[in-house]
Amino acid sequence: MDHVELTPRELLGEGFAAPHVTDAPWVVRWDRVRGDVGELVLKSLPEVVEFSTSGTTGAPRTWSRTREYLWAEAGMLAGLLAPGRPGAAVSFVPPSHLYGALSSVLVPAHLGVPAWYRPGFAGAMPPVEQDRCAVMAIPWIFSLLLRHLPWVRDREHVGVLHASGMLPSSAADFLRAADGRGEIVEVFGSTESGGVATRRWTRGEPPDWELFPDVEFARSTPDTPDDEVPLAVRSPRIAFQDDGRAPESWELDDFVEVLDDRRFRFTGRRSRIVNLNGRRLNLDVLEDAARRVLDVADLALQPVADAMIGEHVELLVVPRPGQRLGDLDLSAAIDRMGVRPRRVRDVEHIDRTELGKFRRVQRPTNHAGADA
Repeated sequence: MDHVELTPRELLGEGFAAPHVTDAPWVVRWDRVRGDVGELVLKSLPEVVEFSTSGTTGAPRTWSRTREYLWAEAGMLAGLLAPGRPGAAVSFVPPSHLYGALSSVLVPAHLGVPAWYRPGFAGAMPPVEQDRCAVMAIPWIFSLLLRHLPWVRDREHVGVLHASGMLPSSAADFLRAADGRGEIVEVFGSTESGGVATRRWTRGEPPDWELFPDVEFARSTPDTPDDEVPLAVRSPRIAFQDDGRAPESWELDDFVEVLDDRRFRFTGRRSRIVNLNGRRLNLDVLEDAARRVLDVADLALQPVADAMIGEHVELLVVPRPGQRLGDLDLSAAIDRMGVRPRRVRDVEHIDRTELGKFRRVQRPTNHAGADA
């Protein structure tokens, strides 16, 4: 895949949502900028930059940030990657989203390193010569890195920045396969709140989340540490809408266990939690378990209403070419998930956001499906 070289001014001047910025591969040499990079960035961006929410929890809405706060947040993320001393950045995150604008464009600018952007997953990794590299990732990228282990093992260090939902189990597989070269830096946040918390890990189970220095909980700490509450925060980086006034606090679409005044444990997104026969299930966790067993093009668990028990789930499967549902070991997947879907449906395509989050299913190829 050929990467077109853009100058920093060309990249910033077109806007983060321009088609050739989001849909085509490019490389920008931030390491060759003469003078103050921050001054260049701030002069090139509009005073207010708009981003839309993903639409996974309702109709997409537009939220705005000043260019100064956008650049400041990019500096915080660059600071998280700086200990790995990256000499280059490789990104797969569309710049039209807040996380993509930060990680694909502004974080490499802060680091002063060449940035390679690729909008798809097919083909070879970019021809990066540097021994230490930062990879800006969405969940699918860990599987891509596992398919390109020689590229990973040719580097002294690969730091992966991830800020798009729950980590897949392939993240831990990547760390093991990287054999000491890999590190994952996670950021927790949303379009509305910006970055809220972070954690860093290289082996074993990931640690608890810790709030960014300029963020605090908007609720008092629960009396019982394992009480589950909606995550609400105060931060100077909360975005604003048409009236130009940012809310004093923001409640995210996430449940957490608050551990102390700076740390929490994530328990699930409200839109991805269902109660099935008295059991509270995190669909993101169950999907990840199913992927460990089913070798298919894509899959998702979809909440559905059920006349008898109120809530249920259906398993949506996109087969690989030539596959049929009967070819799959659904029993093994059900055993791994620990729950039996009401139905398994064979579909052409699962509609996801550019960051990989499940949105809705499109035309089923088999209306009958299969009872699980």
